[in-house]
Amino acid sequence: MIYVGTSGYSYKDWVGCFYPEELPAGRYLEFYAERFPAVEVDYTYYRMPDPQTLAGMARRTPPEFRFAVKATSLLTHEPQAAEQDFAEYRRGVEPLQEAGKLAAVLAQFPYSFQNSEPHRAYLAHLRRSLPDLPLVVEFRHVSWIIEPIFALLRELQLGFCCVDQPRFSRLVPPVAVATSEVGYVRFHGRNAEKWWTHAESWQRYDYLYSEAELSEWVGKVGGLAAATGETLVFFNNHYQAQAARNAQTFADLLAAEGLEVAGGPRGGG
Repeated sequence: MIYVGTSGYSYKDWVGCFYPEELPAGRYLEFYAERFPAVEVDYTYYRMPDPQTLAGMARRTPPEFRFAVKATSLLTHEPQAAEQDFAEYRRGVEPLQEAGKLAAVLAQFPYSFQNSEPHRAYLAHLRRSLPDLPLVVEFRHVSWIIEPIFALLRELQLGFCCVDQPRFSRLVPPVAVATSEVGYVRFHGRNAEKWWTHAESWQRYDYLYSEAELSEWVGKVGGLAAATGETLVFFNNHYQAQAARNAQTFADLLAAEGLEVAGGPRGGG
């Protein structure tokens, strides 16, 4: 099964181009869940997940809805994260686990986290510290893109996050590899001009994919789906709801190829 959605859903600049002007912000998630079958929760990257918040999100979405939750940056950017930090994170996402809606936890590592013995050891530590969670790792540096690393991820049962982004030589290229029961793809956009130099962070993700560019990934995602139990596809080009537009188009492209796409998108936006 393939779940297509967006990275985050609560953006002020989506009002008018995705959310109706009159829709209260407190109803955004319900509106979103009528159109997409999954979402990537972003706020947990900046602070620990709150069990009450995630329990409320679980209640406000359909039974089959799926959540991917980002790991807090403390667990991916701070080598001194303590066991109590991992324990707090596990407690935070527990409501989604209990509801059967937690599809993945995304550990997004920085560009400085390059392939080295200490960093490989940290991947094993991450798995030991979060043994019961469906973990997926996103690398930013090309040094990780070698077969021995994919073998290591399979051994640790860590999913590999496939990415589409500008084609800089030291960034991760658009490879599609399954290393666990969870397939995972993130579309960051291809705004090479603003990737490294921008006044506002959103400028990096200001990009609308063409149908031809999205078509490059249809076969790749189909291959991931064939090798995994679930494949999650999220669009992070969030400026002005471009992510929602591209997610709708991509789900249609997948369905047109006869691939099994969960519940939507079902229009809107």
